Amino acid sequence: MLGERESAAERRALMAGGRLYIVAYGCARAWATLTFTGTDAAVLAEVPWSFDPHLTFDAAYIAISLLLVLCFRRFIPLNENRWVKAASAAGMVVASLCCVAAWWLPALSLPLMIIGSLAAGLGYGLFLLLAAEVLATFSLLRIFLFLSAAMLLGTVITFFCQSMTGVAAQAALVLLPVLAALYLQNAYGQVPTAERPKRGVPKFSYPWKLFALYGLYAFAYGMRANQLTAEAGQHSSVSTFVLMAVLFLTAYFASKRFNIGLLYRSPVVLMVCGFLLVPAESLLGSAASSWLISISFSLMSFLVMFLLYDISKRMGVAIVAFMAVKNAEQLFQVLGGAATDGLELLGLPAATENVVVTAIVGVLILAATVLLFSEKELASKWGVGILDAGGLVERTEEEEQTAVRVQELAETYRLSPRETEVLALLAEGKTGRVIQQELFIAEGTFKAHTRHIYEKVGVNSRKELFEVMGIAQRA
Repeated sequence: MLGERESAAERRALMAGGRLYIVAYGCARAWATLTFTGTDAAVLAEVPWSFDPHLTFDAAYIAISLLLVLCFRRFIPLNENRWVKAASAAGMVVASLCCVAAWWLPALSLPLMIIGSLAAGLGYGLFLLLAAEVLATFSLLRIFLFLSAAMLLGTVITFFCQSMTGVAAQAALVLLPVLAALYLQNAYGQVPTAERPKRGVPKFSYPWKLFALYGLYAFAYGMRANQLTAEAGQHSSVSTFVLMAVLFLTAYFASKRFNIGLLYRSPVVLMVCGFLLVPAESLLGSAASSWLISISFSLMSFLVMFLLYDISKRMGVAIVAFMAVKNAEQLFQVLGGAATDGLELLGLPAATENVVVTAIVGVLILAATVLLFSEKELASKWGVGILDAGGLVERTEEEEQTAVRVQELAETYRLSPRETEVLALLAEGKTGRVIQQELFIAEGTFKAHTRHIYEKVGVNSRKELFEVMGIAQRA
């Protein structure tokens, strides 16, 4: 009984600090599904317009992502930039108001939807990057748990709101982005100062293999996205609910034995199976292939995000730099859909078109498989590298002096490379728990390194160590 209570307490402790983020991301994801990323938004169902606002949403979403790819150094940390936060919240709220206005003023629905979808793409694109910055402050296991829990909550909120009608549905549409912005702000406010993202970013190359892999999957998924059944899809569908429930419950109840590597290559198998079923849809129906394809792409998207967090932590690169690229790769999904539309314009018989789509996707999946298996381990670099080891940009004078002092002590007292890493992180004011997570070392190993540093320098506490270094101890 005691062991069971301890295990339950440990599981509850895993969720500590993440509830605000989960609610924020869940509300935003549900809002996006109910407005412009879903196929059956309740508020918009009765508005008589033929224009597809998903196209303008994608255009704005991709544009703001590309802008952040080019200029992220000027804006990070995003959560400390009031203009970025204001633009995100304003974009989503304006989009909601345009949706509500279009419901009441159908004659103006076209211009309202154009304005609303552009504002939504801008606001939601920025929100995802703000949320990524908050999530990156947690350990990898918590990132996995919080991300899956947030997506799971997003599907629940979506299902609940889809049952609403009239004024209630419209009120929910306006309230969701407000809640998302407020909860995310509070989530960032709870992050200790020492663990918040820094302004400095080393010069680096992007993990091109991982982005190429995701791009291939996005294009393949885009070719079939418009033909999936209602229960299947990337955004808050039944298939997403099932997948995220399985991921979260597995990691939550088996956190000590959980191995993300077991899920590492499963999307390839699911995607291949899904497209192999395409020619047999006349006999088996489209549900089987739709579920396999949608679950595969959702799983791949989830794993790519998780790997980006892992690489960001190990390489010391701001997560915004990586996540902005991933978001911009929505372009490949759009191009995939356009490719299918192009085939339809050729007037090919349905059976022939399915064969052509399956053949194209088969080539894409083969290329993705080669990329996937080119990396022997889950935690590999995927092509990323630090190009210039000469320090971080935009470091403060205090940070420069601390770095110099750390190096001087390391040389004077002959600290090992790992002890030097620990000393540098201690000098930044980071806690033992954070250092263990960043260096992927056990608590005992961290304590052993700290003890060796104390012995070599001739001190007995962190306070004395800071006095020797000539820097003020940070809270």
